Amino acid sequence: MKSIKYILLAFVCLSSFALAAQENFVFGSETQVKATAVKSQDKTGTCWAYSTVSFIESEILRMGGPELDLSEMCIVKHVYERKAKQFVLVHGKGNFSQGGQAHDVMDVVQEHGFVPESYFYGILDTSQRHDHSEMEIALKSLLDAYIAQKGALPSQVWFENIGSVLTNYMGLVPSQVRFNNRNYSPVEYAQGLGIDKNNYIELTSYTHHPFYKTFDLEIPDNWSHDTYYNLPLDELVETMKHALQNGYSIVWDGDVSEDFFSHKEGVAFIPLDASLGFTPRQEKMVTQADRQKAFFSWQATDDHLMHIVGMAKDENGTVYFKTKNSWGVKNNPYGGYVYLSEQYLRMNTVAIMLHKQALDKDIAKKLF
Repeated sequence: MKSIKYILLAFVCLSSFALAAQENFVFGSETQVKATAVKSQDKTGTCWAYSTVSFIESEILRMGGPELDLSEMCIVKHVYERKAKQFVLVHGKGNFSQGGQAHDVMDVVQEHGFVPESYFYGILDTSQRHDHSEMEIALKSLLDAYIAQKGALPSQVWFENIGSVLTNYMGLVPSQVRFNNRNYSPVEYAQGLGIDKNNYIELTSYTHHPFYKTFDLEIPDNWSHDTYYNLPLDELVETMKHALQNGYSIVWDGDVSEDFFSHKEGVAFIPLDASLGFTPRQEKMVTQADRQKAFFSWQATDDHLMHIVGMAKDENGTVYFKTKNSWGVKNNPYGGYVYLSEQYLRMNTVAIMLHKQALDKDIAKKLF
C-alpha cells in the first residue's frame, strides 16, 4: 500500500509541476485595442497581409465602424500581380516571393480597395487550407521564362498569363460589394470605411542612416523600395507605447527565429540565463548598438509580421506587448496571441506601421 501511496503522491506532484510550468507567465492586461478574431495564414508566406488586414479591421473599429472579416487573399492576389510586373521590369534582379510588407497592403487598398472574406476566400475549394507553394513555382517559372529571352520583348499577353495562373488558383476578385443595402466597388467600400494609406506611416531604427529622415530599408521583402522614417530606438519604443495607450494598434515587422520566441508558449523574451526555459526572469538589456549588430549579422531579419493590440505586465512587472499572430489558435495558451517583451522588441523589431495621429507631438515635429 505504501508504494502505491508514494506513486500516487509522485503523480500528483508531477501533475502540479506541469500545471505550474504552464502558468509560469501570468499577464495582467493594461491596455487593449479592439481586435477581430485570430486567423491562420496556413501554408503561405502571407503574414504581412494577415497582420495588416487585421490592423485595418481594428482601425475601422477604432473609427466607430463595424466589425468586419476582410479578405487577406484579395490583397495578396493584387500584390502578386504588382510584384510580377516589378520583377520583369528589373530583369529578374529584384525579389519575387510570397513575402511582403505592410505598405504593400496599403498600396493595394488605395488602388483596388478591399472586400469581405465572404466575397473572396482566395482558394477555389474552400474546404482546403491555403497553400501557395505550387502557385509560386508556376508564377516564378513563367517570369523566369520571360526574362530569359535576353533582350527580346516579352509577348503582349505575358501579364495576362500571370493573371490566369492567379485566377486558376485563387479565383476571381468581385467587382462589387453589397453593404447597407447598396452596391459599392471595392475602392468605394474601403474609402467609405475611412481607410486612406496617406494616414499611415512606417518607422524603423538603425544607425547606418540619419535619424528623423527617411530611407529605403534594406530588406528583401521591401521589393517596392518604399521608405521608412528612422527614429532612435528609445523613441521608437516610446512611440509604440504612446500609440497603444491612446487606442491605436501597430503592425509589427520583425524576427521570430530567436530560441525564446515561442507560439506554443505564447511568449518571446531575451533571458540572461537560457538554462531555465520559459519562466519569467531577468532579461538582457538591449541597446541601439545591440540591435544594429543583429541587423548587420542577419541575426534579426524581417521574417514575420504580426499585429500588436495591447500591453501587459507579467508577475514581475516586466512590460510585454500583446501581439495577434496569424498561426491560428491551436497549440497556443492565449488564443493565438504572443506576448513580446519590451527587450525582445528592442532587439528584433525591424519596422512598424501605425496611424500618423498615434505619434507623440514632439516626435511628429521631428519627422515632418
